[in-house]
Amino acid sequence: MKPLAVSMGDPSGIGLELAARLWAERKAPRFFLVGDPGAFERASARLGLPRPQIHVASDPTSLCEAKPDALPFLDVPLAHEETPGVPNPANAPAIVCAIERGVAAVRLGAASALVTLPIAKSVLQEAGFVFPGHTEYVAHLTAGDTYDGARGPVMMLAGPQLRVALATIHTPLAEVSPQITSARITQIGRVVGEALRRDFGVAKPRIALCGLNPHAGENGRIGHEEREIINPAAAILRNEGWDITDARSADSLFHEGARAGYDAAIALYHDQGLIPIKTLHFWDAVNVTLGLPIVRTSPDHGVGFDIAGKGVARADSLRAALNLATSMAKRRASA
Repeated sequence: MKPLAVSMGDPSGIGLELAARLWAERKAPRFFLVGDPGAFERASARLGLPRPQIHVASDPTSLCEAKPDALPFLDVPLAHEETPGVPNPANAPAIVCAIERGVAAVRLGAASALVTLPIAKSVLQEAGFVFPGHTEYVAHLTAGDTYDGARGPVMMLAGPQLRVALATIHTPLAEVSPQITSARITQIGRVVGEALRRDFGVAKPRIALCGLNPHAGENGRIGHEEREIINPAAAILRNEGWDITDARSADSLFHEGARAGYDAAIALYHDQGLIPIKTLHFWDAVNVTLGLPIVRTSPDHGVGFDIAGKGVARADSLRAALNLATSMAKRRASA
């Protein structure tokens, strides 16, 4: 199988430090980096790691020429040398270009999947980036590719004990309800069900659907969305053959006994899904984008500007993201 492509993210954050730590361990799945080789060398030095051997390539076709002990690098130079903890909008074009070239490497078959190191969305948007984040941008870059299945993007956070997909992502709470439509829920349900089969190897997916209101609306006494929108969407999905619940009260959906009854949950807003996943898997959850022609995962944490350069960042989530990307890519290749 081809190696994974890892885009550098914001070089002023912890992403390259985590990649340097895993490369030095040589226990992670095989990968190459897309970004600035000098920034990676500086990240390695900040951690006190041996200077890495690097093979710099200008295009994906020459990545395979790297010696076995060298880390292949698809070169995307920074405009300015990074300062740990101090993001520089002047480097935004290189950060975005690294994502683009990573996606292109997967589409060309030079990489089996894409793993994205964290970006600071506000820094990129200050420089003119118009997408809310990685999820939407990778979907945009692959929008013209054929895909045999329900189309995303759908964000899922995944750990060994819980998988939770989001119906809305970075949406202000006051704006969530208008975005919860039957069409949105049915499409997300299809994407999640197909992804559980295709990418996670779950033969008969079981999906739990969160309600929007306390106690899932109490049959209309605490809100109307469950009766008028969410449960009718669940009924449509069941008629299509999907094993999905009606809206369930989120306050009792994530304990150990409840989790035994489903393979993934669909949360309707950000914190409804992120609180349980980060309670269970604060260090090792993975952000995975469902419903795309390529496999894309990411560590489930941010850029960590406050700890960048201090050598204290943990690589658990990046390691899990690399492992999950590998397993998903293998399943797609063997399908």
